[in-house]
Amino acid sequence: MPVLGIIKEGKIPPDNRVALTPAQCKWLLSHIPGLQILVQPSDNRCYKDTEYMNAGCIINHNLESADWILGIKEVRTDMLLENKTYLFFSHTCKEQPYNRKMMQALVEKKDTVIDYECLVHDDGQRIIGFGFFAGIVGAHNGVMAYGNRTKLFHLGRVHESHDYRNLIRSYFGLKLPNIKIAITGSGRVAHGLLEVMNLMDVQEVEPADYLSRQFDYPVYVHLKGANLYRHKEGREYDRQLFHHHPEQFECIFPKFSFETDILMNGTYWELGVPELFSMNDLKDPRFRIKTIADVTDDAHGSVPCNLGDGTIEHPVYGVDKITGEKTAPYLPGSIDVMAVGNLPNELPRDASHYFGEQLIKYILNDLIAGSSKIIERATILKDGELTKSYDYLREYASL
Repeated sequence: MPVLGIIKEGKIPPDNRVALTPAQCKWLLSHIPGLQILVQPSDNRCYKDTEYMNAGCIINHNLESADWILGIKEVRTDMLLENKTYLFFSHTCKEQPYNRKMMQALVEKKDTVIDYECLVHDDGQRIIGFGFFAGIVGAHNGVMAYGNRTKLFHLGRVHESHDYRNLIRSYFGLKLPNIKIAITGSGRVAHGLLEVMNLMDVQEVEPADYLSRQFDYPVYVHLKGANLYRHKEGREYDRQLFHHHPEQFECIFPKFSFETDILMNGTYWELGVPELFSMNDLKDPRFRIKTIADVTDDAHGSVPCNLGDGTIEHPVYGVDKITGEKTAPYLPGSIDVMAVGNLPNELPRDASHYFGEQLIKYILNDLIAGSSKIIERATILKDGELTKSYDYLREYASL
């Protein structure tokens, strides 16, 4: 009899998202013979324990009988069980130092870890994630922050809306000034950013027009890889070459910074990828950007003035354009940065529903049946041992 467990999120600050909603649990219970779903009680979830109970789940602190344990964020070491299979965002693949102790504990307890972030199709496209709703919330917060700075309009907080549908209604009657917004990236985050631009009636323009014209209505430009990077030797932009050898490319975004009021960043970044601009560029009097919504949120990454996470309670901080030091937001001489690592928590019910749909569609059947190539590729640890693809983590995971 297969048993799924849904863990209580233990990381601080608490995460209110879930891997499966009560409605999705009810559907699974009716479609998979003999399935049981155990749910650890939690006061922080966006769905109440009673909703899971009414869906047919068993509310239980003890997940010892679970074959697979589903979470969202990293699992606290004191909550880890022995000889279990966990699915969550482990944030260990880049040898993140803050999660080394968790990785070592997983090894010690001989656990299996399947990382959501590593669940990809054959072409490398990620299968599940919260990127779309991170883009939704990030775009809203970026525009909100610009309104707070300029006092030209006012937007409330996303989490004040019960759900996404209610958030959309809040845009009715919103009239933005004649601003220019640059959106970077081509994945789920960028799709969420673009969605909000359309809902706010911001018009898309071509890069050449964006750079050469002013408009009497709000506009945005969508900048993908070929619009942001060029080969140092003049070769045509090639996405695969860029991802394998980013050092061969230079960033050409700075010219857009002279025509942009709000930057919404959805680009993938890793060490070696050129930053969009330099801290020194902030001192250039032509640098026009007042607000940055860094939705991909890599501290000191593609957006060098991302000095670290804000919080859902306080998502925006300032950066002094001369000293580069963090300040309060909306001060003269500063640029405002919205960088929050758990943006979808502002729309947790919608984000969880979207996430669970992908999990059911692409992963759960194979997980219960035994495995698949997709699951194998995402398995970092098997019974406490690093799998072949992740052997580079050996020193990081060693006790």
